[in-house]
Amino acid sequence: MLLISLLMLRPTLTVAQGGKLLAFLAFFILPIVATVLGASIHLKNSTSTQFCLSCHTMEAYGKSLHVDEPGYIPASHFQNNRIPREHACFTCHTDYTMFGDVNAKLRGLKHLYVYYFKEPGPKIALYEPYKNRECLHCHANARSFEEKPPHNAMKAQLDSNQMSCLTCHNKIHNVAQLDKVKMWKGPAQ
Repeated sequence: MLLISLLMLRPTLTVAQGGKLLAFLAFFILPIVATVLGASIHLKNSTSTQFCLSCHTMEAYGKSLHVDEPGYIPASHFQNNRIPREHACFTCHTDYTMFGDVNAKLRGLKHLYVYYFKEPGPKIALYEPYKNRECLHCHANARSFEEKPPHNAMKAQLDSNQMSCLTCHNKIHNVAQLDKVKMWKGPAQ
């Protein structure tokens, strides 16, 4: 800002070769560097649980991480530190978030558009079925997973996504049931 102010107050500095270089840095290079660094910081922050739950429509999903019943998969993972609490949403939904593929980034921009310029729908849903890849990223080759007979019997089907992990582990966020379950009074997100 100081450099730009100096050039605006004393435009005669740009007459000399060094002044032209200074003007090029001030008006072209510095804004590009600032934009790239700012975008990098915002993309990094978009992986935080706090960022995901900052939208009003996601509040119930944040509360579902505090359900005190072992069958609730996100809650048991969050409460037992099976996933990092500060990146809970991103850890399980990486292909769906800002750091997923280009389609995921475009969907994220669509969410922002709907959130700010339209009325969000009554029910939040994934654009495509949840992939086992997100579960197997942590559970594949884990002793607790590999030693359970049902997992061994279905390993090929789970690996190929022919059978969903959610077939058996089907208590996910269940936000419509939150008023009927006991809540955990542990650490906040």
